[in-house]
Parts: sequence; structure tokens; C-alpha cells
Amino acid sequence: MRVIQTAFWLVCAAVTVASLSPTEYLLPGVFDWWDKAQHAIAFAGLCFCGLWAYPNRVLAMLVGLLLLGAVIEVAQAATGWRVGDVADWVADAVGVGLAYGFFRACALTRSRAV
Repeated sequence: MRVIQTAFWLVCAAVTVASLSPTEYLLPGVFDWWDKAQHAIAFAGLCFCGLWAYPNRVLAMLVGLLLLGAVIEVAQAATGWRVGDVADWVADAVGVGLAYGFFRACALTRSRAV
């Protein structure tokens, strides 16, 4: 479990750093995707990893990731080289919601198999 928790925090840090870095420092081949899809995919990955790492802290994880997305958008607006956008935060929330749904479906499947 420690490995998964460490991976979650490393991915959190990586998403935060990438979100606040000037765009010229980001890899162009990786970051040419549609912006909202990037947000949803990043936060879906964060959420699924976080729920796997902390399965007994579901509500805290969901709220925490939504707050992280909001803080990143505010920080982007303050940088001068990035733009904060409420629509980006909504895309983050969509990713969190999709990952939560997938996590619940996996949990239900597992409980029925037992």
C-alpha cells in the first residue's frame, strides 16, 4: 500500500508542476491534446490512484482533488504565463467523477465475486 500512496503523491506533484509550468517548458508532443481532455484525464488518473491508495478516505479524496483543481486554476491565473479557467476546473471535476464511478464499479464487481 505504501508504494501506491507514494505513487499517488508523486503524480499529484507532477500534475501540479506541469499545470503551473510555462507552456514552452512542456513537451509539445504530449501537450497538443485538447486542453479539457488533458484536465479530465489527469484528474481521472489522480483520483483513481488516490482512491486505490486510500480506499477508506473516499470523500476526503474527492473533495481534496476538487480543491486541488481549484487551487491550480487560481495559481495559474496568478502566474502571468498561464490562464486560470473555470471550464478547466469543470473538466477536472468530470475526470474525478468518471474515476470515482469506475472505482465504485470495480468495488462492486469485487464484492460480488467474493
